[in-house]
Amino acid sequence: MRVLFVAQEISYEPQGIMSMSAVLKKAGHEVALTVASREDPTAYARAYDPDILGYSVMTGSQRGYLELNLRIREALNPSRVAAQKPPVFSVFGGPHPTFFPDMIDEPGVDGVCLGEGEEALLDLANELARAHTDGAASWQFRLNIPNWWFKVNGEVTKNAVRALIHNLSELPQSDRALIYDKVPSVAGSGIKHFMSSRGCPYNCTYCFNHAYYQLYQHERRGYQRTVDDVIDEVKMVRARWPLEQVIFVDDLFILRNEWLEELAVKWPAQVGLPFFCNVRANMLVKDPHKVELLKRAGCCTVSMGIETASDRIRVDLLKRRMSCEEIVQAGRLVRGAGMHLTATNILGLPTSTIEDELDTMRLNAQAQVSYAYTFLFQPYPGTELAQYAQDHDLMVGSFDDISEIAWDHSILVFESEEAKSQVEHLQRLFAIGVEWPWLEPAIRRMIKLPHYRVIDVLFWWVHKLHKGFAIYTRVHPVKPSPRELLKTARHFMRIKS
Repeated sequence: MRVLFVAQEISYEPQGIMSMSAVLKKAGHEVALTVASREDPTAYARAYDPDILGYSVMTGSQRGYLELNLRIREALNPSRVAAQKPPVFSVFGGPHPTFFPDMIDEPGVDGVCLGEGEEALLDLANELARAHTDGAASWQFRLNIPNWWFKVNGEVTKNAVRALIHNLSELPQSDRALIYDKVPSVAGSGIKHFMSSRGCPYNCTYCFNHAYYQLYQHERRGYQRTVDDVIDEVKMVRARWPLEQVIFVDDLFILRNEWLEELAVKWPAQVGLPFFCNVRANMLVKDPHKVELLKRAGCCTVSMGIETASDRIRVDLLKRRMSCEEIVQAGRLVRGAGMHLTATNILGLPTSTIEDELDTMRLNAQAQVSYAYTFLFQPYPGTELAQYAQDHDLMVGSFDDISEIAWDHSILVFESEEAKSQVEHLQRLFAIGVEWPWLEPAIRRMIKLPHYRVIDVLFWWVHKLHKGFAIYTRVHPVKPSPRELLKTARHFMRIKS
């Protein structure tokens, strides 16, 4: 089969697409990628003539992908029918289809993949290849493929998910050339993204993990690649492309001390590059040895979720059972070990107030956060907190109204438009207030300004420039040449954050 992955934009390595491409190619299928922000995807698809169109979709981007899929199908199917080929088969996977599989009812959607995609997409490609060799002008294939919902002649077939992939090291190394050959800015960056594990044992209500494990009941939470496998991939990438810092995008990097112990021995000896990873405050406080292991391994920056300073919201609503004192103590442990610390925060949570948000800004400063990432709450489908927002009539519109980026606007009901405007403005100024707490009185005044275009643009520039400075000097302190820095800056300014 000829498989074409279609992306609207790529700012860093999409782990799922790279892994699925590697699995497909190993089995003999052909794989290509088109990126709408870089080329005309319809023209590319017409030239490539794929059998399968694949889309990895986050909530907020689904409407754009559905429209793009219809345009590409319109361009491809007349010539395929004339050549007595079956119509192109369009499949959607990723977080949104997993938790909102009813998108199978949308026009132009032939299949929706729930959960992990490597084995599911391979089984589908193999099955369509078999059907294709039979010479039929339409797809006549086995419908009982786990993880898939299919729509054939208007009839929907729903299959259960298969078991998770337990031995992640049995997967082939990710097909990075698929991304790097298409997006030179990502290939040329000295900062590259890797994944050493999948899954998280916690049940934060705003996160997809608790909903994910409702699909995968009786599965262990958190399967990890071997240290040797991770190191082999990093060494392979460094041999072909620039690499100065590794970003581990695992939900939680510090689950098992025995794995960290091995990493602390092998990584400095065989790789020696600084890396970034995600941690959890209460885990560090309960076991400070984890901080020591990260430092010995070569970690330069960690990120942890703070989300809110309100104990009521954090514990009761978000189900993050940790205290403000633990958050501050974890921050001091990390900074005391000589590592930088970033934090994620969510503004506009249900029942929160502007004073809660300003308390959160102060908590980040007390925890000595090097850079505070701040998002506006988005009620993602399938999550417990989204259900809470729906049950309490706190959503304006539907899931289709959720922004593609979690810092654009909120769709929650606030006590007033003024309150909503203040939270949206604070999102832009939050990190400034963490950096310089003495600016809080000025920030209080600025967030009361109306939503005029000139004000919104000014706040965006303040946010963007400060973020770029903090990331360049602390979070990812690589030292590119002036030319590379200019390219990186251009790429950074185009990202919708």
